[in-house]
Amino acid sequence: MKRAVILLSGGLDSVTALAIAKNQGYECYTLSFNYGQRHDSELVASSKLSTLYGAIEHKVINIDLRSIGGSALTDDKIEIPEQEQQGIPVTYVPARNTVFLSIALGWAEVLNAQAIYVGVNAVDYSGYPDCRPDFISAFETLANLATKTGVEGNKLSIHAPLINMSKAEIIQQGIKLGVDYSQTVSCYQADNMGQACGRCDSCRLRRQGFEQAGIVDPTQYKI
Repeated sequence: MKRAVILLSGGLDSVTALAIAKNQGYECYTLSFNYGQRHDSELVASSKLSTLYGAIEHKVINIDLRSIGGSALTDDKIEIPEQEQQGIPVTYVPARNTVFLSIALGWAEVLNAQAIYVGVNAVDYSGYPDCRPDFISAFETLANLATKTGVEGNKLSIHAPLINMSKAEIIQQGIKLGVDYSQTVSCYQADNMGQACGRCDSCRLRRQGFEQAGIVDPTQYKI
């Protein structure tokens, strides 16, 4: 069996990436991060989703990105914006995907995995620079230069299957693969029950995606 490490945040996109990897015949190893984000509801969701979709193993890695701050997700002094923003929003976490993919790369090498799956998207997204195709391509080059696995000729691929899809297309793809989106948490400021605020950028994109897909939104909103 071929193996893949899946970055699983507990949100809509990452679980769709997991479903795609599983459908493509990979043994899936899921990886989540407790990085100092505002809530742990997404970590609870990621653990449930990992079990639900038959991952071989699920890890939660502790990283203190709150100690450097610089993002509304890791600094309580910076408010989560509830209006659409121009440019790169304050919810961008500096170097987050670079750090996450680096740790996923290490685990993939230990597992002799052939692939890493990440649910980044560059269509209906918040404008984060580490969600673009150029970043994924560059990281794949780095991965095969910086590892024993790559140097020995066992190339590792970074898969971002959602990167050119709209949110509606992602949802439709997930529904075809049997994804239960009611189990996911995407909100930047969800409560302890996983209920979404309905106002942040992530909630706006998620709600809009279900509307455009013509599918009933199963999200539990606080408002």
